[in-house]
Amino acid sequence: MAWYDEAVFYHIYPLGLSGAPKKNDYGEPVHRLNKLLPWIDHIKRLGFTALYIGPLFQSVGHGYETTDYRTLDCRLGTNEDLSAFVRACHAAGIRVVFDGVFNHTGRDFFAFQDIRANREASRYRDWYCNVNFWGNNEYNDGFSYDNWGGYDLLAKLNQRNPEVRDYICDVIRFWVSEFDVDGIRLDAADVLDFDFMKVLRQTADAVKPDFWLMGEVIHGDYARWANGDTLHSVTDYALHKGLFSGHNDHNYFEIAHTVRRTQGMLSPNIKLYNFVDNHDVERIATKLNNKAHYLPVHILLYTLPGIPSAYYGSEFGIEGRKERYSDDSLRPCIDLDEHADDYEENPCTRLIAALGKVHDVYRNDLVWGDYRELCLTTEQFAFARGGLVVAVNNADHEATMSVDVPAASYVGLLGGSRLTPTDGHLSITLPACGGEVYAPVNGESDEPHESDEASAHLHDVRWPAPLTPAPKEDGKTESGSESQWAAGAQAERKAKDSARVAAVDVPSIPYEDMSVEQLQAAILAKMAANGPVTDQMERDVANNVWHDSLVNWVKSFR
Repeated sequence: MAWYDEAVFYHIYPLGLSGAPKKNDYGEPVHRLNKLLPWIDHIKRLGFTALYIGPLFQSVGHGYETTDYRTLDCRLGTNEDLSAFVRACHAAGIRVVFDGVFNHTGRDFFAFQDIRANREASRYRDWYCNVNFWGNNEYNDGFSYDNWGGYDLLAKLNQRNPEVRDYICDVIRFWVSEFDVDGIRLDAADVLDFDFMKVLRQTADAVKPDFWLMGEVIHGDYARWANGDTLHSVTDYALHKGLFSGHNDHNYFEIAHTVRRTQGMLSPNIKLYNFVDNHDVERIATKLNNKAHYLPVHILLYTLPGIPSAYYGSEFGIEGRKERYSDDSLRPCIDLDEHADDYEENPCTRLIAALGKVHDVYRNDLVWGDYRELCLTTEQFAFARGGLVVAVNNADHEATMSVDVPAASYVGLLGGSRLTPTDGHLSITLPACGGEVYAPVNGESDEPHESDEASAHLHDVRWPAPLTPAPKEDGKTESGSESQWAAGAQAERKAKDSARVAAVDVPSIPYEDMSVEQLQAAILAKMAANGPVTDQMERDVANNVWHDSLVNWVKSFR
């Protein structure tokens, strides 16, 4: 049993939260990381047991164009500040995971600068992929090279070069010895070399007991990355999509199908990293058409199989919209003092705190308990985790469902309601956009198992009125004829996208040589060969425009 299997993660983007400048002038360190020290108590108070924080190290701008892997970004402070921060987290019982950006570096990285200065004579010319001194790039260096995502700012490291592998492994050892870090989230893991990841796993197993490697993977067969030879876990983007679209579309079948699919592809001991928003995607409060769905979404986040994670600020219900040329609204500076009353007055914060306690008290059920579907319709969903029964309702009206249960009595851990089955059938009535986690009550006592008196009524987190979507500026809500118009427009767009992809010929050439459109068409064809292609599956394909990611995705089909 490893610490990360039972963890509940809090995710911080430190450059944003601390209010650091967008560009690095490489000047004197400014100790902004110390601003985050009060957040440690906040993290612990809400029931989180681990922190994923990053990027942290010296970089040009947003942090993913690394300049120096061994020095804290001077906009955040010094290495001593980072060591002290990790020590404070550990003292509070919180594990710490850094962001590891090992697929590419920034152009200010020493090896890249050496190539610019010495060109063909540089001893680092093979540290990067496909350096071509007959080519050029957008910075007019007089040579070209592979990059990540089409950005010449991010030069792709040659992970098959033994010197590069040794260098990155030394970085990991340094992070452990210098900062006592407990794990690494690997950026862009879906385009990392698999042999490179095996070397990272060997290093992780050697540097510290239960050192955790988690990879950012968007699509594909997650078992290719998360297994005994490469990574311990990967991001479950499939569930992320299902959690918000399954509520927006009133379609719990999508969520249940996603869980079944991922459960079927993984070894039983592998737990995926679950989330509803992060530094790259819009806030959950923004993505939900009906903001009241915040409650059932987060109940599912904490109770479905996997390792739950929350992104800083979303426990307050803040919004953030992804814009075409900026992610700044996703990565804001937040004054924690302005949210001092949220623990009692903000239903979002109260819900997260309650779910944190539920996960702590009932970790045996929620971490190690089996998962069994009990009831599934488009708008109601109930399942068992060990001895617990979880039920959610995405309808805009009260709903009742009946499930088969073994215990004689149950108590709601969030609202405190008591339910008694009849002939082994538990009748559960939930309010609109509601949800509950029910625990069996011991036969002789009137308390839930594995619990104390306080856990019988962890918090009253019933969502306040109104339960309908917030009015628009004209006073109208997204309902009636407007929702019908929106559905029609969505169907029209989908038909156009499907026609566009279907019209693309898939040539008999290596996937690496295909265009984005050809790769998308090839993926849809493989999906169709395996079964029905849902609307969500088509949207997933259309939304992925990254060539390397699509290549890995199409290769993942068996």
